[in-house]
Amino acid sequence: MADPTHFYTGWLLDPAEREALLARFPPRYPVVVAHHVTLKFGDRAAEEPQATAGAIVGEADDGAGVQALVVAVDGAVARPDGGTFHVTWSLAEGREARESNDVIAARGWRPVTPPVPLRLPPKT
Repeated sequence: MADPTHFYTGWLLDPAEREALLARFPPRYPVVVAHHVTLKFGDRAAEEPQATAGAIVGEADDGAGVQALVVAVDGAVARPDGGTFHVTWSLAEGREARESNDVIAARGWRPVTPPVPLRLPPKT
């Protein structure tokens, strides 16, 4: 699995909220990530995000080892790079967090009703 601390700009999950979210959305695979929402990856010059809140609005799971929660930031799920805001939730051994992007793009996601409010502490 890719190290979730690789350089990115985005938001960390609040530790107290993370525990409640793990209880509400049980990880389906043994490697629990549930760490952050990416705004931009690999750009050390990227500005810190301004938004500090969002909502979990959906879930994606390929049934083969990648589970992700889709996040709306400022009411939108679309990232500026064309991807979808999400939290990689859990992975099977041998799968990588970056695969969440592919799963969401290829298979879409199921809505979570009602959306779950989420604090988003900025991280650069």
